[in-house]
Order: sequence, then structure tokens, then C-alpha cells
Amino acid sequence: MIRKASADEHHILTSLSCHSKRHWGYPEIYYQIWKDELTITPEYIRTHEVYVYERQQRIIAYYSLVNLNEAIVISGLRLEAGMWLDHMFVLPEDIGHGIGRALFLHFSNLLAARKIHCLRILADPHARGFYEKMGCRFIDEYPSTIEGRTTPYLHYTPGSSGR
Repeated sequence: MIRKASADEHHILTSLSCHSKRHWGYPEIYYQIWKDELTITPEYIRTHEVYVYERQQRIIAYYSLVNLNEAIVISGLRLEAGMWLDHMFVLPEDIGHGIGRALFLHFSNLLAARKIHCLRILADPHARGFYEKMGCRFIDEYPSTIEGRTTPYLHYTPGSSGR
């Protein structure tokens, strides 16, 4: 079941973010740099659209959408105004079981209903293939918050092929 997250679930989502990211075996120093990025606060949940995937009363995945009213610069990277997929994490033991696809279809339908024509995504390099399979278009590699590392920048048009 996919439902809106509640603010009191922020610790669960932060833990899920870190656990999921660790699946890729990044060096421990990266998590110190990503600490703020991976921390979900009650205010974040109240201010943005955050949806959880719950199975047997346990949250196993989530995503969040952020609407930027104007362009901003973060870590030297200019993020354009518009809708962004800020987070999408699935517990490692549930990867490959259709959970990511279900979340993707959920936000795709939400965006289509709102007539939002472009979703922007800065993805983990390991997730690029998933997003492309879902119909996202690779734009370029952008600098990461980790020096010497890049992250794929993709666009998604709700209703595009690949789903």
C-alpha cells in the first residue's frame, strides 16, 4: 500500500535512506558528507510530498517530490525551478520485487493528473538504469557532493514509454 507519510515517521525514513544507500558499498566517509541529504525531518515531511510503501504495517520504501518555485544553487550546482524527485529509496532486501516500479507509477500518475510535464531527477549512479528503464531521459552527468564523483541528471515526462 502506498500512502502519504506522517511527520512522526521521519526517523524510519532517515534510517531507510541510509540502509538503502549502504547497499551500494560506498566508503564510510561518504555518509558523513551525505548526512544532511539523507536525514528526513518532520518539517521536510510537512513541507514536501512524501509517500511511503507499506507492507504488513512496515515501511519498506518511500519517495519524495519537491517543487522548486525558483532555481537554487546547492553545492555549486544550479537546480532549475520545477518538480524534482528528491528521494526514492527501497530497502535492499526488497529491491528487484517491483516496489520501485510501483512507487514510480504512483508519482507518474500523480504528476500526470496535475499536468506536470517534466520531473527532474539527480539519481544515484546505481539507479540510472532503473530510471531509464522507466522512461526517463538521461541529460548529463552533474557534479556530486562527493569530490571527483558525478551523478546522472535525468528528465521524466509523465506518460512517456518505458513503464
